[in-house]
Amino acid sequence: MKPIQVLIVDDSAVVRQVVTEQLQSDPAIHVIAAVADPLFAMARMKTQWPDVIVLDVEMPRMDGLTFLRKIMAERPTPVVICSTLTERNAVTTLEALAAGAVGIVTKPKVGLKRFLEDATADLISAVKSAREVNVGNLKSSLAGAGGAQVGAVRGSARARDMPAAVVARKLNADAVTAPPPLTAMKQTTERIVAVGTSTGGTQALERVLTALPRDCPGIAVVQHMPEKFTAAFASRLNSICDVEVREAVHGDRLLPGQVFIAPGGKHFMLRRGGAYYYAEVVDGPLVNRHRPSVDVLFRSVAKCAGPNALGVIMTGMGDDGARGLLEMRQSGAPTVAQDEASCVVFGMPKEAIRLSAADRVMPLGHIAQALMNWGAGGP
Repeated sequence: MKPIQVLIVDDSAVVRQVVTEQLQSDPAIHVIAAVADPLFAMARMKTQWPDVIVLDVEMPRMDGLTFLRKIMAERPTPVVICSTLTERNAVTTLEALAAGAVGIVTKPKVGLKRFLEDATADLISAVKSAREVNVGNLKSSLAGAGGAQVGAVRGSARARDMPAAVVARKLNADAVTAPPPLTAMKQTTERIVAVGTSTGGTQALERVLTALPRDCPGIAVVQHMPEKFTAAFASRLNSICDVEVREAVHGDRLLPGQVFIAPGGKHFMLRRGGAYYYAEVVDGPLVNRHRPSVDVLFRSVAKCAGPNALGVIMTGMGDDGARGLLEMRQSGAPTVAQDEASCVVFGMPKEAIRLSAADRVMPLGHIAQALMNWGAGGP
């Protein structure tokens, strides 16, 4: 298979050098050029168009967001933003996602070279994930949602101070919580929804949540994002939805009309107290190389809610959430997977379908109605 052709655009010579070296350490990736700003990039792209662009946001002459919007208007191409991890840049990052970026790799202000060397797995994974993006769905999602977000923020994929030998181990949900019991929980009048997603999920979540009424069931969401980004993401969704959307806090009770987004860098689980459900926000090891992990959320829902919950897995790279969704189905919960035709990346739903974890497969446009039917007492 032809290597992924990558163009790096960053005004830092250190970033250009180190990212080039790290990406080309994988034989499946070839860096065609590493340039200092978008104007140099546009000149280079006249002779060879890349498969994936790794793009900084703050640059002289033309900023990354302007360049990103230009690309998406002229020739939609998977773009991974290389963004500094700050509160201010979290808002800028969401603007990049809204403009069409399909991934984010975060970088610190200090210790940059060492960090980038340690983050090789993140960089390579982000580029490979971007290459898997369905560009046709990327383009239609931007048009259909008026520039809706289509990316997944990376950075939770590994702890920054962990050696590569530890990061390489892929742990499952057993590392955080025990498997669910064989007997399902008794039903109550409290119905909840658990949603898991990754690459392409910000757009998918926006489309689903903006269609929901204020009396929808309480919803717990894991979207793969690092710390600092999830609060800004929840705030943005809250500003455009009828339902209340916020970052989950330990002890929050899930109520109708409320949506809780897992905090970046933490696992998000549910616990049951009587007939009610509460958020548990906990530390723990990476699960499926993610924190938060969809599998951890889904397993906790299988344990404490069983048939009182609806599980939904949407667009995303990899397999996080597939086994957890199967545990939900085995506990008596109805389960839904987004179909391939509407996914930006069909990885997570595909794996769930392969495991027979989803009892229904449906396009993105039908999922909001499925949630409302479930909240009203339907199947």
